[in-house]
Amino acid sequence: MTPSQIRSAIRQAQNKQKQAIDKYNREVRQHNQKVKQAANNYNNEVRIHNARVRANRQKIESELRRLQSTRTVRYQVVQTSAITLNNYYERLDAGGSTLENVNHGSEFLDLSERENANSLALSNALESETDESNIDPSDLLRTEIDGMLQQLSPDLSNRWRGALFSLNPQNPDAARHFCTSAREVFVQILDMNASDETVLAQYPSCDTTPNGQPTRKEKIRYMLDRCGLLTAQAVDFVDEDVKNVLALFRVFNDGTHGSSGKFGLNKLMSIKTRVEDGITYLFSISQHV
Repeated sequence: MTPSQIRSAIRQAQNKQKQAIDKYNREVRQHNQKVKQAANNYNNEVRIHNARVRANRQKIESELRRLQSTRTVRYQVVQTSAITLNNYYERLDAGGSTLENVNHGSEFLDLSERENANSLALSNALESETDESNIDPSDLLRTEIDGMLQQLSPDLSNRWRGALFSLNPQNPDAARHFCTSAREVFVQILDMNASDETVLAQYPSCDTTPNGQPTRKEKIRYMLDRCGLLTAQAVDFVDEDVKNVLALFRVFNDGTHGSSGKFGLNKLMSIKTRVEDGITYLFSISQHV
């Protein structure tokens, strides 16, 4: 090679080396940016999670104080159920470290905490002497779970929308329509995700009804087992949570049937929120949280 060719080869080698170094530095910067973004996202999620947990804890403490200070109880069934659910939640929370170490365990605990807070809040709302509100009646028709129910069955979505449509103080048959439709949503979520045959195949010796069907609690046990969240405390809490909503249906039916003005918009909205979040909770468990 001539000296000129040697110098050209050296320059080419140096350029290639520089390009390789530049490429490496770019990749390092991009990697660091991704790591930094991921860390920021994680920290944001942690802050949001902690804020939500604090809000739920504060809500639970506040609602418990209100519940304990109630002198005259009109909806004893609802209050008793709310207190029982809170007791089951405290047991669940005490053993929460077991669930925190499994997939979706923390999310399940967060949702359970929200259910407990909602239950206590609704009991206090029903006991309130006043029901003044700036709620627009059309707000009762708005829902965030339609798409979720569509995943299971268009029929469930239609039932829920029918329940909301009837949830109106001006509808004298509101209670029967709402309770029948909303109750059916709970029943079908359980049956679709834990059929009698499937549960009996998994647990041949499980508790059954007089008709030989697995009990609701056994269906819940099956669903929690399937998503890796099976503990005695989790089964007890979820089962009691469903009981809590069903007890509400009975009271709502007794309290409003034939008396369209019994509950105003504020209490109707509280009832709707409690039931809607309860459906979301059960659905999340059925879908492995």
